[in-house]
Amino acid sequence: MNSKPEGAGARACWFVGATYGGTDDQTPRFLQEGIWENGYQDKYLDAVKSIQVGDRIAIKSSYTRKHDLPFDSRGQTVSVMAIKAIGTVKENLGDGRTLKVDWKPFDPPREWYFYTNRSTVWRVLPGDWTTDALIGFTFEEKAQDINRFRNAPYWRERFGDSAVDKRRFNWTRFYEAVADKLLTFQNRRDELIAGIHVIASKVDGLSNLQDQFADGSSGPLKDICPFTAMGIFNRGITDANRKAIASELASLLGVSEPVPDSFEGIPILNNQKSWFFGFDNKRQPDDIDTLWEAFAQAIAFAESDDAEARSAFVSAYDNATQRYGVGWNLTMGLYWIRPWNFPTLDGQSQRYISKKLNIQIGMNGPKGRCNATDYLAVLDTLEARFQEDAYPVHSFPELSLAAWLFKDSGTSAHPNATDPDAQDDEADATPEAEITAAPIEPYSVDDILTDGCFIAREKLEKILERLRTKKNLILQGPPGTGKTWLAKRLAFALMGQRDDSKVRAVQFHPNLSYEDFIRGWRPVGDGKLTLVDGPFVEMMKAAAKDPTSRHVVVIEEINRGNPAQIFGEMLTLLEVDKRTPNEALELSYKRSDGERVFIPDNLYVIGTMNIADRSLALVDLALRRRFAFIDLEPTLGKPWHDWVQSQCGIDSEILVEIEKRLIALNSEISADTGLGPQFRVGHSYVTPPFGIPISDAREWFRQVVDTEIGPLLDEYWFDALEKSQKARERLLEGY
Repeated sequence: MNSKPEGAGARACWFVGATYGGTDDQTPRFLQEGIWENGYQDKYLDAVKSIQVGDRIAIKSSYTRKHDLPFDSRGQTVSVMAIKAIGTVKENLGDGRTLKVDWKPFDPPREWYFYTNRSTVWRVLPGDWTTDALIGFTFEEKAQDINRFRNAPYWRERFGDSAVDKRRFNWTRFYEAVADKLLTFQNRRDELIAGIHVIASKVDGLSNLQDQFADGSSGPLKDICPFTAMGIFNRGITDANRKAIASELASLLGVSEPVPDSFEGIPILNNQKSWFFGFDNKRQPDDIDTLWEAFAQAIAFAESDDAEARSAFVSAYDNATQRYGVGWNLTMGLYWIRPWNFPTLDGQSQRYISKKLNIQIGMNGPKGRCNATDYLAVLDTLEARFQEDAYPVHSFPELSLAAWLFKDSGTSAHPNATDPDAQDDEADATPEAEITAAPIEPYSVDDILTDGCFIAREKLEKILERLRTKKNLILQGPPGTGKTWLAKRLAFALMGQRDDSKVRAVQFHPNLSYEDFIRGWRPVGDGKLTLVDGPFVEMMKAAAKDPTSRHVVVIEEINRGNPAQIFGEMLTLLEVDKRTPNEALELSYKRSDGERVFIPDNLYVIGTMNIADRSLALVDLALRRRFAFIDLEPTLGKPWHDWVQSQCGIDSEILVEIEKRLIALNSEISADTGLGPQFRVGHSYVTPPFGIPISDAREWFRQVVDTEIGPLLDEYWFDALEKSQKARERLLEGY
């Protein structure tokens, strides 16, 4: 086997299935004949054609398991991939179907956990730690670092080392257990609906179980789908009633998992549309059967990790969404039954996904909703993004909670997921329950420090006090001192909560104008011009509408543009004592005669400034007088040392040496009469982003010097490159 070290730029490896459309496992035949065949006539053809002679290939089988694992899964389902054989491609016949392969079988197969893929043909490209680990495990028989995968962002909420009481999503086990038990009632629905009517007679909050029949009469509901059954405790009613109903339903079904203590971030049905099907006089005879089929196929798809299950799910999903009364609620029901496998696309989640995550949701299904292909496209995109360390969310439960907390102008933060097309025939349903405001997500100086800030608490508190009193603040310092990183966190700490809707980040650059930032004329589709407010005026309006909350504009590289020209008359209005209606001024572009504006007292401005860039203009005195300036220094020392060691796993001795060398370099830069302290190298250069674990710290530091610090020194000493070269050598001496 090729034992070439993996990394970015290496050739792809291939993980392929050996079972198609319910056929027997073809692995023995493939091994005997020295081939691999694509069993589909119309799928994966282009991928197979692209496989090159010499590429490494493995036969895999994907499935899920809860028990008999080499680690504690805490009762959660784990994705597993068995590696049955590995080989090297000897010939590609070019038909998209057949490869000739020199195989080496594994008996028994070797099992790999967490990072798997449902596709029959999976192209794995080296260069990421997850893919490199999989390739090393498969083709070089290296052990899987299970602890690293368990604690990676995508899996740590379920399988990581955090204490159980600190996990936010323990409720998911109850919901999954309810779904599992409901599945056993698919052919005992009369027993299920009878039991639910008994619950309704014992507990308040279940007055929505009356059906309307074709003959004009009404009476107790005679049949029910599994999603509606779960919906009886996921409606706009009090938490106390939800817990009581959930407890009774668990008893009816035989669920032993405890009822959740709270339901934060779980989307709920509107009381006026709390069924997933229509009244008897509107629905077809097989509508409820269709929902049961979608329910069963969804669970099979979530647990099988198999391409065939995906196809069955697509058919069941599309069949269900064509039925009267289903709508967007189906995605919510899927989320309830398997929260770690399916996203909810209730109204609030749609806003978060499209506006915060910038992922567009296709709507090619009935009534402009998403069909199965659209839904799975969102699911696949999110699952891929969840594995990025810097992504805002890392799982579907985390996304739903973030959507619940997401505040977007003109929208509610409550996860009430009423389908926009409410049924006319449910006008007499239970009135909407009173909706309580979503809880805030607190943020303070403590959180700044926890996130990885190495500035002393006392200085952070003084910075925030200057921002509170002066209203306008600029963070200035040498490159790599974390100015941009700190600016937004200061904004959150000033507001006392993490709320992206109240923070607006803008980058200044030489081409930015007053018309871009404040207000100007812009072309519209018919060739005319329209007056458009820039981001600063938009934030002024938002702050004016919400006077009890603080709003913040973050301006990155404030001296990279022409601040006086960009701000215009706002330069006067920025002053603390000018932030009243009495000091309002006319803008250069008025919407109406007599229009005058002022900056609300609850709007703050944080700018960042790189003082080492000789190409940037000096800040004029008028702007300087309106801002408080905070100097940020390269900050190493114990806080930096402890954080990098704990988050990235770098040995203490190496960190001490890195710190010693960087301090010596900065002393040399400070003493240079052509440079000075403002040209020192900041700690960000030697702080791995997002706390990414570093397996070879010395090689990582060498790469940082070669590709980041070194070129910066060449720029500093552009007329004395031998000085730059010697500084590089001292940094890397012995490395």
